[in-house]
Amino acid sequence: MDLRDYLRAVRKRWWLVVGAVALALGAAGLVTFRTPPQYATTVTFFITTPHTGVTDAYQGGLFSQQRVKSYASMLTSDRVARGVARRMGPEVEVADVRERVTAVPVPETVLIEATATDQTPSRSLRLAQELAVEFRNLVELLETPPGKTTSAVKVEVVAGPELNETPVSPRPVRNLALAGLLGLILGAAATVLRERLDTTVKTVEELRDIASAPVLAGVPFDTEAKGAPLLGLGGLGQSPRAEALRQLRTNLQFVDVDRPVKTLVVTSAIPGEGKSSTACNLAALFAETGQRVLLVDADLRRPRIADYLGIEGAVGLTTVLAGRVAVEDVLQSWGTGLWVLPSGFLPPNPSEMLGSRQMSELLDSFRATFDMVIIDCPPLLPVTDGAVAAARADGALLLTRSRKTTSHQVTAAVNALRSVDARLLGCVLNMVPPDGTDPYHYYGYGYTTEQRRGQHRPTLTPVAEPGYDGLAGVDHGVPVRSGR
Repeated sequence: MDLRDYLRAVRKRWWLVVGAVALALGAAGLVTFRTPPQYATTVTFFITTPHTGVTDAYQGGLFSQQRVKSYASMLTSDRVARGVARRMGPEVEVADVRERVTAVPVPETVLIEATATDQTPSRSLRLAQELAVEFRNLVELLETPPGKTTSAVKVEVVAGPELNETPVSPRPVRNLALAGLLGLILGAAATVLRERLDTTVKTVEELRDIASAPVLAGVPFDTEAKGAPLLGLGGLGQSPRAEALRQLRTNLQFVDVDRPVKTLVVTSAIPGEGKSSTACNLAALFAETGQRVLLVDADLRRPRIADYLGIEGAVGLTTVLAGRVAVEDVLQSWGTGLWVLPSGFLPPNPSEMLGSRQMSELLDSFRATFDMVIIDCPPLLPVTDGAVAAARADGALLLTRSRKTTSHQVTAAVNALRSVDARLLGCVLNMVPPDGTDPYHYYGYGYTTEQRRGQHRPTLTPVAEPGYDGLAGVDHGVPVRSGR
């Protein structure tokens, strides 16, 4: 992933970043609100030694600097804490004094800064005052040589005790700022991690690499497709989805000029990837070019073609394969140049029927009669029907749904086709989420919102094709049933 991929992941899951920031701010606010305020009083000590000349002053300064670190540790020692606690009274424990006092030497100087913190300002001030007295007395006691009354080291208070009226803890502004920054980092990290762990196919490039096959089209997501899966045809289907399907039609015509495709299986890896609606629209788009097209519903488990086109589907492919009716009696014309063969009744053995000799002979007769035969088949992973039908067709088109179909499912679907020596013509990345740009809005040729919403999308009316009475080899005069 490059920087743009990371930014795209954060933009896609912005709610996760906002949630992490809000959670961090809420936790920081709660902790800040429940933390008792702490007040600090500082006092600064100056360590010196008596001297009588310049040499003595220099040596004394070096001596004091070497002892300053020891004196800083002494400020937090048990002995000083016991003396301070004794001065402040029985309500103060030695451990409390040691925890509330901190001391640091000022680098390259003979100064020590001590800080006493407490929940009340008055007690913090008194703690610093008693600390200054006890520390000075202890240093002079320890630094007085035996037999003498004068200490070799003197401790002077040069600043403080000075109380800070503003609480040093908690600091709401700092805490909230740090929490917000931490939440932002964690939220962004979570979105990137989720993106890295997401194995669904998101781009055309990913699909091409996983399937090792060309991607013939990327069909954008259309919010109207669920309620109206069929495109407005007759030249008036002008949405980005319609243009993408036209690109798919064109690419299928030129995918292999040496081996033209006349029977095409449309399948997918898993359900819910839009194969049936794509098969319907693709068949209508081929018919739009003047070709004679047959759409076959070979999904004998969950047929959808009849529902999409609003035709009778109780009699169809399975009825023909069972030998109950002739195929010309169940073909239904839809529009100009398009015929539909519904699925018929649902059989107990769909795979066996699609792999039968009758099915193979039926496809041969379709090749001789129609310019293009599009077969809608079940998904490849749940059942074997699609692979069986693809083995008898000229080629298969594999549909995948953007950000739903995983790379493992694509690989398994491709392997299912290759295991039966089916010819994979290419893949389609369906329902690609919009990124805010219109890929078909170039040089003033964009479409208006009314056109996209179907203002010019007419209702198709089935019309019988004049001059065509049935399949090759069938006696003329046998009419083909009309839809609806």
